[in-house]
Amino acid sequence: MQRPLDRIDRVILAELQKDARQSNKELAAKAGLAPSSCLERVRQLRAGGVLRGFHADVDPAALGIGIQAIIAVRILQHTRKMNDAFRAHVIALPEVIAAQHLAGENDYLLHVAVRDVQHLRNLTLDELTTREEVGHVETALIFDHHRSWTLPDYSGT
Repeated sequence: MQRPLDRIDRVILAELQKDARQSNKELAAKAGLAPSSCLERVRQLRAGGVLRGFHADVDPAALGIGIQAIIAVRILQHTRKMNDAFRAHVIALPEVIAAQHLAGENDYLLHVAVRDVQHLRNLTLDELTTREEVGHVETALIFDHHRSWTLPDYSGT
């Protein structure tokens, strides 16, 4: 079990969210720790599952991605079997950047990245509407996209 986060953990997390490539020496100085103590804190945060990974922000166009979209999906029956089968299918698709299981009118929101309109059409027709679990699909194109890499810290309030 992860120990409760203290002020130093919060500083480390905030700094890593700003720049995960900074050196341990720089991070230690910002956290007011010796480098060895800082490294141990980061190791503990990783082992406890608080730090889940470090990621590169890649320009989609460099990878041939011309369109991103949000696809809202309604499942026919709200059974665990149908939900689990659909979830396993969509998270295995390389086009799916994120999949959110929701409460409300739609059951899933899928953020997808594709080459072009034809690729989006094929993904929708071949991988979604053909699934026995799917009752309805609605697609919205993303014109502009911004993602904040920094999560707000509400744990100390």
